[in-house]
Amino acid sequence: MNGLYALKPWYADRLSGVRGALARRRISPDALTAAGVAAAAVAGGALALLPAGWAAAPVALLLAARLACANLDGALARDTGRSTRRGALLNEAGDRAADLLVIAAFWAVAPGWLVALAACAATLPSWVSLAGAAAGAPRLNGGPAGKTERCLLAVVAAATGWYAPVLAVLAAGSAATALLRGARLWRELGAVDRAGSAAPYGATPPSAALSAAATRGTR
Repeated sequence: MNGLYALKPWYADRLSGVRGALARRRISPDALTAAGVAAAAVAGGALALLPAGWAAAPVALLLAARLACANLDGALARDTGRSTRRGALLNEAGDRAADLLVIAAFWAVAPGWLVALAACAATLPSWVSLAGAAAGAPRLNGGPAGKTERCLLAVVAAATGWYAPVLAVLAAGSAATALLRGARLWRELGAVDRAGSAAPYGATPPSAALSAAATRGTR
């Protein structure tokens, strides 16, 4: 279920030196969120404008930077005590914007209806996870086509020129990811309801979770 997301602890450990340097220079976590969106936008431009093959290296490097920023912004906020509710909101909005900017670039090289379908499907896993979090469940990540896999698919398209097949895989994988997350949340929240627990799944009501976000560093 977790897919490449399972590598996140290892990846975060590799970035610890960068995180320390950013903290010493008092770089804002929100600036990293914005940098990740910018990297995704430039990656999309490279995918749309450069020939297949030539686009692979810049797209891969820029999306690697986008993923690094997505990892670093929350970790830096936690490390430096600068986590805020607005930062958490910006983090979620930045992730969605980065995804959509890359997918929108396919408009220049693939059928518009397929681009629109993939863009809509790519948002579904996050909407399911956020709905679960609103019910008091932990925020689910990863899956057959999570954020990291979507970036990898964009690199495959840039390298091969298989734009339409990649979009089809992205759309189907995102839908499958949303269904799997939804099924897991349905089972686990249902078990809590049947047990008659006074507290939602995760033992933290949504209002308390929001309050804890600023103090514990949830981003």
